Amino acid sequence: MPDPEQLARKEIDAMLIAAGWAVQDYNSVDFCAGRGIALREVPLKSGRCDYLLLVDSKALDVIEA
Repeated sequence: MPDPEQLARKEIDAMLIAAGWAVQDYNSVDFCAGRGIALREVPLKSGRCDYLLLVDSKALDVIEA
């Protein structure tokens, strides 16, 4: 049986891409990919967040799956 969180992440990835975000993994980010970047699995002081939204390389918001 598929993991519900993995299924949610696939749907979130698709929605972010449809909205124009460049979805990338934290460990292999390319800041030249676009103005809006959604990073997966970003370590923060408070723990990992599922997505960190960046605009012009500045943190804008966090999404939890």
